[in-house]
Amino acid sequence: MQARAQNQIQVVDLVKRFGDFTAVNGVSFSVTRGEVIGFIGPNGAGKSTVIRILCGLLQPSGGQALVAGLDVARDPEGVRRHIGYMSQKFSLYNDMSVLENLRFFGGIYGVARSEINARLRFAIEMADLKGKEDALVATLAGGWKQRLALGAAILHRPSILFLDEPTSGVDPGSRRHFWELIHNLTQDGISVVVSTHYMDEAEYCHRVALINHGQLVALDTPAELRQRSLGGELLVLEGERMGELIALVRAQPGVQDVATFGRDLHVLVDDSAARVPQLRAVLKTAGREQASVRRTKPSLEDSFVHLVGTSRVRQGSAA
Repeated sequence: MQARAQNQIQVVDLVKRFGDFTAVNGVSFSVTRGEVIGFIGPNGAGKSTVIRILCGLLQPSGGQALVAGLDVARDPEGVRRHIGYMSQKFSLYNDMSVLENLRFFGGIYGVARSEINARLRFAIEMADLKGKEDALVATLAGGWKQRLALGAAILHRPSILFLDEPTSGVDPGSRRHFWELIHNLTQDGISVVVSTHYMDEAEYCHRVALINHGQLVALDTPAELRQRSLGGELLVLEGERMGELIALVRAQPGVQDVATFGRDLHVLVDDSAARVPQLRAVLKTAGREQASVRRTKPSLEDSFVHLVGTSRVRQGSAA
């Protein structure tokens, strides 16, 4: 009970079904005060469904989820008083100014009139919106709209912030600045749960949860996930039209897995010393003398691709 009290979020065996389809299947994790946890996974993996359950927007089909000490199934209204929520669509009013939007959301969140001006100053400062108060939302670039949506989500000073793909469609510079704002909020003890399909954003999280087919495949720090053994050694095949060679490379002795990374192939092998010359010979036979083979250290994305592939094999065996 003491450990549970230290957690802002406690999820145990969470399940969500839509008819015969299981969108979330036995997910368990916790989030501590001031922690940023990232949900990473393919589209349709169940990331957004988990977030909507934790926000009290969907009823779970099974398991238990406590947010700010409250059961989301029994007291969704109480949960929503403690959280801020920001979706990828931002949900802003284009014909209103930045300040008018914030005042509107202050009313929705029930911020008292005696506190609203102080809360507006807090949101504008934390979201780095100074100088934009009177600008119409329709005139703002994507990065500014993103910050405004964040300002609206923190206006009532929530202890937990849920961000559902908040950086989708925003330029890299704005994404980086957004994450700086998020980490500023954690200094005040706010816990953050964020879903994203940008692999580089996983590096900004204290821990990362890989979700695939509704299941939690892995949960650890980015550093630990990178260091997890892939069960072999990793090679990079670089050259033109390498995707055409996937089947050929996969058929070679000692090759455990092949994945495309941009124009290159990442190949998991049992022994790099033996397989580098072997694969060079394969490339030469295929008329790809200009292509290269080199050893590399696994990236976070390599680990994710491997873990997703492993989870699919397990699910196939179970079926």
